[in-house]
Amino acid sequence: MHSDTLPIVNIAAYQFAELHDLLPLRDELRQLTAQLQLRGTILLSAEGLNMFVAGSRDEIDALLRRIRTIPGLGGIEVKESFSREQPFNRMLVKIKQEIIAFGVEGIDPRRYTSPRITARELKQWLDEGRPVTLLDTRNNFEVETGTFNNAVAIGVEDFRDFPAAVRKLPEALKKQPIVAFCTGGIRCEKATPFLEREGFDNVYQLDGGILKYFEECGGAHYQGTCFVFDKRVALDPKLGECELKTCFVCRAVLSPADMASDKFVEGVSCPQCYLSDAEAAERRIRLRQEAIQQRVTPLPGSAVVENVRPMSVPERFDGAELLDFLDGMHTHLSRDDWRAVCASGRLKCRNEVVQPGRIMRAGERLMHRQRPASEPDVNADIRVLFEDDSLVIINKPAPLPMHPCGRFNRNTLTQILDHVYQPLHLRPAHRLDADTSGIVVFCKTREVARVVQPQFEAGQVKKRYLARVLGHPGADRFEADWPISAEPGPGGVRISDAGGLPARTLFRVLRVMGDGTTLLDVFPETGRTNQIRIHLWKLQLPIMGDPIYRPGGLLGGNQSLAVTDPPLCLHAAEVEFTHPKTNQIVRFVAPSPAWSASREHI
Repeated sequence: MHSDTLPIVNIAAYQFAELHDLLPLRDELRQLTAQLQLRGTILLSAEGLNMFVAGSRDEIDALLRRIRTIPGLGGIEVKESFSREQPFNRMLVKIKQEIIAFGVEGIDPRRYTSPRITARELKQWLDEGRPVTLLDTRNNFEVETGTFNNAVAIGVEDFRDFPAAVRKLPEALKKQPIVAFCTGGIRCEKATPFLEREGFDNVYQLDGGILKYFEECGGAHYQGTCFVFDKRVALDPKLGECELKTCFVCRAVLSPADMASDKFVEGVSCPQCYLSDAEAAERRIRLRQEAIQQRVTPLPGSAVVENVRPMSVPERFDGAELLDFLDGMHTHLSRDDWRAVCASGRLKCRNEVVQPGRIMRAGERLMHRQRPASEPDVNADIRVLFEDDSLVIINKPAPLPMHPCGRFNRNTLTQILDHVYQPLHLRPAHRLDADTSGIVVFCKTREVARVVQPQFEAGQVKKRYLARVLGHPGADRFEADWPISAEPGPGGVRISDAGGLPARTLFRVLRVMGDGTTLLDVFPETGRTNQIRIHLWKLQLPIMGDPIYRPGGLLGGNQSLAVTDPPLCLHAAEVEFTHPKTNQIVRFVAPSPAWSASREHI
């Protein structure tokens, strides 16, 4: 079969044998195949060797001479075919647990294999019409390219699923003659002993598999081609390369007509797995949701671990004493708590323990090594509303902090999403309070963030919130423009301050509830911290469930709610801004929370 037009020799071979000293053998074969400029795969295991290798005649023969000197591999049988081009991209020599993954204890072809039937014997049986069941042990996508006439496919996506599939076969087959077959025979070395163990009485394996049958008998009693795991995709009964390709996404075998379809994009899609833009977006979001659910079940912060929390010194605290700086950062610890932390050596700067009285310098970074503890529970019902190559739009539940802070580290939105989207590091374009639910815009790259974040900072983003407040306003439309303090006051609480930052919020009544509350549409024209909560509190219309800006002009309390507390009835319902890549206006809307429809006091 070899000729000048088919210069590449493709070999497939395996042998079960007890191999030793696998590491030096692997290293030697790596060096040898590199010198011979061969490509393919050689798998080594304590149970034997399995290989698919391609190269020139002389180089292949040199490799086989060395392989046959290895104790136990002297009689290894080789199946050959030829191709115009090298079908493999690289050369791999690996050590594996098994040379063909099966994962069943007690099945060891080195010690026992089922009776074999040669290719010529099988053809004679089929010519004579003898009663026999041909069992195709290959994966479903391989079977689709071709198989023996009237063969029974085991029906698996992976050979590891073979044992479970065997147990679903009809009981009647256990008394009938069965000939199991695969591509080259190696899978049947384990499949047929397993069939015998499961009670099948009359089992044979096709020696050399389909490729050996093609070599000796051609295509008699066979329909189609034989799938092979290289660039050739499939071989015809003359062991010639077919005009087929495989889809690298769904592994479907593609005909020339498939490859001519506008749905075929190499490495992206084929007619079997093509998705419209809407379908692809839906699939991507579904997979993200599954990954988020896996990450938060159980909550990542439920384990007792030691967290190390960084704190950078802003310019405004340059020259401040340590405890004054820590007070000014409004941590959840008191000055006495921080003294105890210092005494325990758990607060360091430049890897040196710091003590009260130390003068801080802008830009310094403190590391607080917290005592091992679990984190409080949060609402982890995070929903992905939209995703493209630039943006991720999240519907954040509450209570859930956005960033590590206080007692929270792993139970935070950014930490959860960083795990799900790794190696990407999503960058939030803005923030929401832990107790506020609704839309958060994340950027996938630093370049995208440079375009989107300034839109939020400059007030160019249109935002709409829902708020349910205690009481009824005197008009259907009203506004507030009290300035908001630039820095937190006592207890970390911001308030309206004549010398603060300009702030303006517009309000519109949506529904007057029967329990003395009102549902409002809220349009903040500026983006000050706690702006909506402060303005409504000043209007004597405090938001239901607010733990800080409370009815009757009361101020202060717990900074955050527990999962079991009634919710803060404030929801970021809608955002509208310019997309960083298309320069088109995009608008995202989050589903309304349950409290916005309820007429009962929550």
